[in-house]
Amino acid sequence: MDHPNLKEDLRALVAEVAEKDEIPDGATFQDLGIDSMMGVEIVAAVERQYHIKIEDDEIASFKDLDGAYALVVKKLEAKGSTAAAE
Repeated sequence: MDHPNLKEDLRALVAEVAEKDEIPDGATFQDLGIDSMMGVEIVAAVERQYHIKIEDDEIASFKDLDGAYALVVKKLEAKGSTAAAE
């Protein structure tokens, strides 16, 4: 499954929730001043946007944009394969 704009869409979503002008690759959310409350808001926004469920033990993946992207791709692909199997 191809997700050509997903990373940039996630970047924009994180920037909006965190009220940041930009979210550079390689910077951790903590380094950007994103606290745990903003992190919860980001996870909730991602779940709403992509209609996925992020489990508590997966939240650690949301430490930076790359981790968030990898988890969302994994969830969307799993969701796609489940939908295809039905």
